[in-house]
Amino acid sequence: MSKKNPEYDFKWCPGCGDFGVRRAIEFAMIGRLEETGQPMANNVVVAGIGCSGNLVHLLEGEQPYGIHGIHGRSLPIALGVKMAKPTLNVVVVAGDGDFLSIGGEHIGPQAARNLNICAVIMDNGVYGLTKGQSSPTTLQGKITSSTPFGKLETKTNPLELYLTLGVSFIASGFSGQPRPLSKLIQQGMDHPGFSIVHVQSPCTTYNDTFIELKGDLANGIQPALWDIPEEHDPSDRTAAHDLLQQGGVPVGVLYNDSSRVSLDEAVVGTWDKAQPKTVEQLLGAFEF
Repeated sequence: MSKKNPEYDFKWCPGCGDFGVRRAIEFAMIGRLEETGQPMANNVVVAGIGCSGNLVHLLEGEQPYGIHGIHGRSLPIALGVKMAKPTLNVVVVAGDGDFLSIGGEHIGPQAARNLNICAVIMDNGVYGLTKGQSSPTTLQGKITSSTPFGKLETKTNPLELYLTLGVSFIASGFSGQPRPLSKLIQQGMDHPGFSIVHVQSPCTTYNDTFIELKGDLANGIQPALWDIPEEHDPSDRTAAHDLLQQGGVPVGVLYNDSSRVSLDEAVVGTWDKAQPKTVEQLLGAFEF
């Protein structure tokens, strides 16, 4: 809640990583506005269900459009918005449970279509909104409210999944670095195709991984975060795959294939092939 936005209270715990993601998206949208000259209303934020859903109430002041959808269906809604008006900048905000579990079936089709949107995924390794149940990115053996004897499934590696499914822009970031994260998100929004910015965003209540991510050298804890080398070629799919074998959490642009045609461009390209029929042709179709 704020003086400029008194009617809505962000239901996030103190120290939640999503505050940093919110700020990064705000920076990215302001940067895009300055870069393109397009109004804030040209942006649409689509959310599913979870703590990430608060991001549809994003800015204090001029607002993007916001759609709070249903659990796991942020991508189909974004598809509808983008196809209805391709000039809009459509941004999906989702959590690891919302996007990778019930919503996981939608990632592959949108990657194949190269849907021209940017998805910002907040990964805290649990279902934070519903009291800390295990999610696809929860570590195997982790005790949670839904796995009191330890999680049985292995942890999903989202970056490997996105690369395997053919997402054309993949970046990895950290909520504790809002300025660098905003640059990754703006790159994702500028990318002409399906982009995913996957963000480590610790849940301070149910799965606080901040120290593991940042490290604590004084206590012998090495940081899981590491910067993708400047010499990395993001257009090289094999190089991107090799980076992921190094473990930990890379930070930066992992993969970027801007050579593919986006879905909205492909749809426009079919219009000449689908000329409307004349009235005579339509009536003639009923003749026997």
